[in-house]
Amino acid sequence: MTGPRYTPLADSLPATVPFVGPETQERARGAPFIARLGANESVFGPSPRAIDAMQAAASGTWQYGDPENHDLVHALATHHGVRPGNIMVGEGIDGLLGYTVRLLAGPGDAVVTSVGAYPTFNYHVAGFGADLHTVPYLDDRQDPAALFAKAAEVDAKLVYLCNPDNPMGSWRAGRDIVEAMDALPDGTLLLLDEAYVECAPEGTAAPVDIDDPRVIRMRTFSKVYGMAGARVGYAMGAEEMITAFNKVRNHFGMTRIAQAGAMAALSDQDWIGDVKGQIATARNRITDIARDNGLTPLPSATNFVAIDCGRDGAFAKAVLDGLVAAGIFVRMPFAAPQNRCIRVSCGRPGDLDAFAAALPGALAAAR
Repeated sequence: MTGPRYTPLADSLPATVPFVGPETQERARGAPFIARLGANESVFGPSPRAIDAMQAAASGTWQYGDPENHDLVHALATHHGVRPGNIMVGEGIDGLLGYTVRLLAGPGDAVVTSVGAYPTFNYHVAGFGADLHTVPYLDDRQDPAALFAKAAEVDAKLVYLCNPDNPMGSWRAGRDIVEAMDALPDGTLLLLDEAYVECAPEGTAAPVDIDDPRVIRMRTFSKVYGMAGARVGYAMGAEEMITAFNKVRNHFGMTRIAQAGAMAALSDQDWIGDVKGQIATARNRITDIARDNGLTPLPSATNFVAIDCGRDGAFAKAVLDGLVAAGIFVRMPFAAPQNRCIRVSCGRPGDLDAFAAALPGALAAAR
């Protein structure tokens, strides 16, 4: 009896996921984490309005979600001052990344990103057989000029740029990205991941014309809005590009509960303002903890702080392992030289107290 006949591409790929989840690690260590500070979730949670809306929608979960996401799309369009045709909702930015790669990049097509940037994007590129080309970070920031130059060199169909950046927390002024786009080659689409832009200083969001066909921007309800488990993201771009998603997307990918929660969360901007304040306070606390232990925190425009451990990736990994053993879930960049850092998500005072208590021992063990 024979088994499934996989495609040559699928047969060549490893069976893996880009991230090992905290639940997997908890099962492996046989105990829950004391502080969950590794996945850049918002421990401050969603708006109470969103919780109420999702609870109210639960009784209707026997129904499929609206495949057009009509109400949420129109609410987002009003929020951003664009047309509904400029918005596409999907299963988090991760889902939208997969659809974008599927639309543009097939076997042998060139795609450009930064070494060590968000690995889920690379996962999708590999899954559709495209060729990934990389450029290094510049001073712990993604380098638009180098990305666009590489795109011209390899005739890339797609360039990925995250601003603010994950995993470093760094950022560039939006106007600088728009100016750099003068060097974006004809026929190359810039995928601008703005997952953390609500955490960032004024002027970080790129002031691109919504009808500019050279760029598509992506946002999420997983970070400041505190709804990572609901999987709600959206893309903004020219109508032709947005309409193209209907060729490949999962039209019933969004649940009614997620749609209702996102609608309510979007309407409660006072809650978002409060969360931003808590994130700023937590960033300052993480910065102080790092400095108190002789480490260097990097400036951050996100809901996490990258902490330079002062040596190489092996040392940072030993520090991370010590924290995990002490019940503190954190992560680290996976590529040198950024892997000299650990990455700590913003948390509540008790979470950060636990981190502060565990860090000295983790450093001592690593040394």
